[in-house]
Amino acid sequence: MHSARDLLVALARRYSFGDVGALAPAVLKDGGRAAHVASICEFGQRLLTLDAEDFAAEVDREAVPSGLRRRARDCHMPQTAKEQPRGALDSMRPAYALFLEVIQVRWRRRELSSMIAAVHIASEYLPLLAFEPVLGHAGDPARWPELPDGGLRARGSRFGVIGDRECDHTRAEQSAAERTLRVALEPSAGWRAYLDRQHSQVAGALATCAARCRHRCTAMDWVPDLEELALRCRVALAFADTPLVRLRHAAPVGHGFGVPSPEEVLDAWDRSRAALDKNGVGHQVTMDDGFPLPGLPSLFSAVASAHVEPATLLADVSAHLVELLG
Repeated sequence: MHSARDLLVALARRYSFGDVGALAPAVLKDGGRAAHVASICEFGQRLLTLDAEDFAAEVDREAVPSGLRRRARDCHMPQTAKEQPRGALDSMRPAYALFLEVIQVRWRRRELSSMIAAVHIASEYLPLLAFEPVLGHAGDPARWPELPDGGLRARGSRFGVIGDRECDHTRAEQSAAERTLRVALEPSAGWRAYLDRQHSQVAGALATCAARCRHRCTAMDWVPDLEELALRCRVALAFADTPLVRLRHAAPVGHGFGVPSPEEVLDAWDRSRAALDKNGVGHQVTMDDGFPLPGLPSLFSAVASAHVEPATLLADVSAHLVELLG
């Protein structure tokens, strides 16, 4: 017969951090150890739910090893314009590695609605992964002025000019682009509101500038090889319009109804791979890289122009939790 502690260990190995955190105080006799378990569970749950604004929130430093905290900070969205380190605004690659691990875990647990939500988040910010090699950061609004020759603010640029009919941005993208050029000077509340509501629209606006603009201005004149960037941005924009990502919006009411089956997810992914396989970058999605959605890490790597593979952050949090429970 298995003990209650064995059940907690089994749940920890399934990344059921919320359940372990809720049950641990009733099972563990050691109050100090129960508190540590609760802390590591809260930390793991933030990662699993992609709560990026709280990845660097204060945690029990005795319960959560410094290495895990540092790796989580690499995926964190800084909550002020001056916060250091810059986390996911410095590089999106650790965040995309975590996205892939979360997608992998959700698939294995058959939590397909949450898995598709993670795919959807990845699709929204994918253009920033494409821009990172040329920007030197992942679209950090506090670092736009560092662009050479005026960058997005160059003379003749329509980036962030609201109401310009020659610009291919939507009104929402124009508003977000205008905001990103000044948000670093706003109070912390304004900065956080921008990240919550407009940063993903800036990602799409940048991709449109590089890949879809029909009336080019000077906003992209600073890019040394615009044709290469445009190709990766076209793939990023195409990914956001694939059958897989559209599953996020397929529910008849809101996003909470009509959870897809594994067969429906794989069918949508097969159709998505065919739609993306139109050029050298998109072709990478046809690779069999052993991922539950085959080719997704290869696609992200091609868009990033850098190797991106699933992280082991959740796995290492789980292993540490099992050790604490032991």
